[in-house]
Amino acid sequence: MVQDKTAASRIFDVINYILLTMAALAAVLPFVYVIAVSFTAPQEVAKGGLILFPKEWSLSAYQYIFSTNTLIRSLSVTIYVTIVGTLFNLVFTCLMAYPLSRPRLQGRRYIMLGVLFTMLFSGGMIPTYFVVQNLHLTNSLWSLIIPSAISAFNLIVLKNFFQQIPSELEDCSKIDGCTDIGVFFRIVLPLSGPAIATFALFYAVDHWNTFFSAVLYINDNTKWPIQVYLREIVILAQSSVGDSTAFEDLDIQPLTIRMAVVVFATLPILLVYPFLQKHFVKGVMLGSVKG
Repeated sequence: MVQDKTAASRIFDVINYILLTMAALAAVLPFVYVIAVSFTAPQEVAKGGLILFPKEWSLSAYQYIFSTNTLIRSLSVTIYVTIVGTLFNLVFTCLMAYPLSRPRLQGRRYIMLGVLFTMLFSGGMIPTYFVVQNLHLTNSLWSLIIPSAISAFNLIVLKNFFQQIPSELEDCSKIDGCTDIGVFFRIVLPLSGPAIATFALFYAVDHWNTFFSAVLYINDNTKWPIQVYLREIVILAQSSVGDSTAFEDLDIQPLTIRMAVVVFATLPILLVYPFLQKHFVKGVMLGSVKG
């Protein structure tokens, strides 16, 4: 029989609910503000203050950012890098994690030490740039994909996940005539759906937010991803380096344009997340503990 909660327990629950509600509001309010400002009329934005709901609606900011094909082109670049890069990451991470999870692989301890070494030490920005340049990847979208083909952290977690798959399944498959490749594709991958979906989300978010690598390796503005385009909008609207007078002849506030681009850049990844959320916690927990 469940005992009634004590007064102290009830007080703790109330305080806990209040703190969690405050934390949730602190996380949600910036999104509400960004969306509200992007749909607010310029004259209302010019008054300043916190806007959580537009008093006067306006689509002028969205009309401006869609007046040219620059935003659509940047979005298409980002979508391409995200899809191709995520598939590239998953293929190479899985193909490396599975052999390292098998005890019979000779030298796997030394390979894992090499993987751990890359987590602690890095060649740095300049050597990495020279590698990309010597491989003739500058001004190529592959410069945003190949250098980050495998995440050491994701590799280790996925390896631990593969280790939890019973070895008896592999033995039975080999008795039925499966090769190591057959075991991997027919047994291991179907059982690893939650983990793979989780890391697909990790990799996709990283590629979608690609910014610094694009600034370093890509000089052709027709190949800039949407995050770099957002940077150019911010510079144009605020910095003395850019032409901040570009908006004076338009009935548009620079702030509303920035917010509209942020909404447009964030919305696609937010729409994808709910489809992977059910695998998220399960995949991470299964791959992070052994036993």
